[in-house]
Amino acid sequence: MERVLITGIGLVGVELATLLTEKGYKVSFLSRSIRPHFKFKTYKWDIENRFIELDALKSCDYIVHLAGSNISEGRWTKKRKIELRNSRVLSTKLLFNTIKENNIVLKGYIGASAIGYYGACTNEFIYSEDMPASNDFIGSLCNEWETAHLKFNEFKIPLNIIRIGVVLSNKGGAFIKILKPIKSNLGAVIGNGNQYMPWIHIHDLCKIILVLLNSKNSKIYNAVATEHITNKELTNKIYKFLNKKLLLPKIPKFVMKLLFGEMSVILLEGSRISNKKIKSNLNFKFKFDSTSKALNELL
Repeated sequence: MERVLITGIGLVGVELATLLTEKGYKVSFLSRSIRPHFKFKTYKWDIENRFIELDALKSCDYIVHLAGSNISEGRWTKKRKIELRNSRVLSTKLLFNTIKENNIVLKGYIGASAIGYYGACTNEFIYSEDMPASNDFIGSLCNEWETAHLKFNEFKIPLNIIRIGVVLSNKGGAFIKILKPIKSNLGAVIGNGNQYMPWIHIHDLCKIILVLLNSKNSKIYNAVATEHITNKELTNKIYKFLNKKLLLPKIPKFVMKLLFGEMSVILLEGSRISNKKIKSNLNFKFKFDSTSKALNELL
């Protein structure tokens, strides 16, 4: 039985662990805290104090490194930016250094990144994996995160990085935040509504990770569905799906900036992201490749 260590007990991690267990893998977690009654074996780590329970690494064949503080939670103060970086970059460096210092042998490594790599912008481009990172905060953060992941090439193992879009799940995360005000007739288009929202259903994201665990290649992939949809289109589609009518006017950009400061850029901006590479290289077939299919399942 092959063993997978997942970092971070988040929405995707728990869903992934359930899928991997069904497929015959033994799954454990690295977490900053131990949840009582959690059904998977959990080991502790402390990124700031550079501590990892060594048994976590000694008892795994693969690492799926998903941990990272929520980028959309709270204003991007100087302190918050440090927290966002540490949870991604320092955690990755801690994993690498601990594995190297203790001569731990892995079969493969998968590192999370985000479509924020291309920056918080709205333009005519469709971004593919060979395009450079943006030099804004979110682009620079993702670039530094990926650079830390790439250190694992030193171990001569399959190393894959996935740039993840907005994950849609009815168990939590972004979709619930979008849905809640709409159900209360308080949802509205953000800014001009023309910003794209690259998205992926949690089922497809977990299936991609499962495929990559069995991949012998080392690549970087955009993990997004094929359909490109704007904030305005998605908002209207959800209202229509729920047989409700959009009543409120658009929320002006300046209001979003007042409420969320610099962080508002990830709500006000968004570009189209290509998934051609993941479909051609992995021959991956998305189950939820349109928002209509996704909404039908989620709602």
